[in-house]
Formats: sequence, C-alpha cells, structure tokens
Amino acid sequence: MQYDVIVLTDHELLALNDADWYSRQVHTEDGLVLQALAKQGLKVGRKDWADPDFDWADCRSAVFRTTWDYYHRFTEFAPWLARASETTRLFNEAALVRWNIDKHYLGALAEKDVNIVPTVYIERGDARSLAHIVAETGWQDVILKPVVSGAARHTYRFAATDSEQHECVFGELIEQEALMLQPFQRNILASGELSLMIIDGKYTHAIRKTAKAGDFRVQDDHGGTVHQYDASADEVLFAEAAVAAVPFDVLYARVDLIRDNDGQLAIMELEMIEPELFFRFNPAAADTLAAGLARRLRA
Repeated sequence: MQYDVIVLTDHELLALNDADWYSRQVHTEDGLVLQALAKQGLKVGRKDWADPDFDWADCRSAVFRTTWDYYHRFTEFAPWLARASETTRLFNEAALVRWNIDKHYLGALAEKDVNIVPTVYIERGDARSLAHIVAETGWQDVILKPVVSGAARHTYRFAATDSEQHECVFGELIEQEALMLQPFQRNILASGELSLMIIDGKYTHAIRKTAKAGDFRVQDDHGGTVHQYDASADEVLFAEAAVAAVPFDVLYARVDLIRDNDGQLAIMELEMIEPELFFRFNPAAADTLAAGLARRLRA
C-alpha cells in the first residue's frame, strides 16, 4: 500500500493559490487534518477524488474533506464512489454518503423522533402545480429546493401568494429531480444557523453562520459570515442524539440546526459527506478525527 489515508479534495482546490484567501483557508484546514493523521503514524496524501491516474487500491482509506464539486459532477461521482469503495475504506463510508446525499434522510430522522424542520417532499414527475402543493401545506412563507443539492443550489424563498411566479422553474426542476418544500424559519434572519461539529460521536466545537443583509442564505458563497460559538448543553445533547440516530457508523458530522418557528431545536441538515468542519476554530478537533479514523483502521 502506498498510502494509509488520502485526504480527498477537488481539482480546483488541489493546488494552493496563495493570492486567494479561500484557497489559503482550504489548505489550512486540510493541512490540519493531514498533520493530525501523520501524528497517528499514518502515511498520508492529498488528491483530487476524480484523479484519473490514481489507483485507489494503492491506499487503505480515504477521507472526504473538500470534494465540493461532487454534486455538480454527480454522474461521475456516483460510479467513482462505487469503484473506490471496493478497494479503499472510505470515511464516511459509501453507504452513508449515498444516504446523506438525498435529503429524504431528514424524513428518516423524523421517524426516529429527531425534530426536523417540517418538510414536504415532491417527487420527480409530480404533475401538480406548485401553487396547489403550497396551498395544501398552509404555510405562508416557504423554501423550495432540490433533495440533492449543495451551496443553496436552486434554493428559493417566496410567499405562498407568489407561488405562480415560480411555476416555470418548478416545472423544469420537477421533470429532472425530486424537490422539498419547507416553511421559512424566521429565526435564521435574527439568529442565523448553528453548526455543531460531532466527531467520533462527541461534540468538539461550533460556529454560527449569519446571512448578509437582505438575504436568507448563510453560506459564504452568498455573502454569509461565520462566527465562533459556544454551544449550550441542550444544543450539544440534541446534536449528538441526532447523529446517534443515523443508521451508519459516523466518523464526522456537522449538525446544522436552528430554533424553529415554535422555538424548538430542529435539524436543518446533517452534513456527513464533505462538510466544512471549521478546524481553524478548534485545531484539536482534527486530532479527534484522526484518532477516530486510526482506531477504525486498526479494528
């Protein structure tokens, strides 16, 4: 075996561009993971997941970190995932990745009594109008987005009375993919969204993401900002319990949560494929991840 662990990235982030703050930040975070894995006595490398010249049988394991192009290249990623998982142990594992890609998993969590933001799934090919579906929910302010997405791709917020203005884009999307409808969560505007990092089953650190003025999307792709945050005891217990309800072994997860419109803690998303884990706010968490990965390799 040439490597014990490969840290996975995408081709645009493989090389450091020292003039670009985003590239520097990615390499800082991936660097913390590489250093932590090396401290465990593991031979490590960092590669583009789609590298056509690399034989994945040459590494014992690979950990998803900054593979942030996978959802744009899903027709390539899905077969790669199947091939790579035959010879290489993936963290998180391929079955969990497949489960987490599709946000129907939120419904599975709700069935285990994990509080999620109320969600209506609209399956591909549904012939109903968007206005009809929205009217059935009774929600006055809604979010529409695909069940397979990232970085707020095709995420729309609109009033129920404006549903007809979105019929064209809805019609185009529903022919191609399943969608989900949720009531807009007002606390996002006032308090932002919390992200709690759960590594090897335990809370390590948290951040709070806030949207820029006039927007509701907290992702930095859309001008959102990140702030260090000390999670409360009930937030930690809620996040750890949500991860424990996942029917797979979870090495790492980012639990995105809010106080919902009823004031209760609720899951927005569980990110368990390639979440930004904000190691720059707590470098020791990279050591926790590395220790958990090394223990699994030894088992």
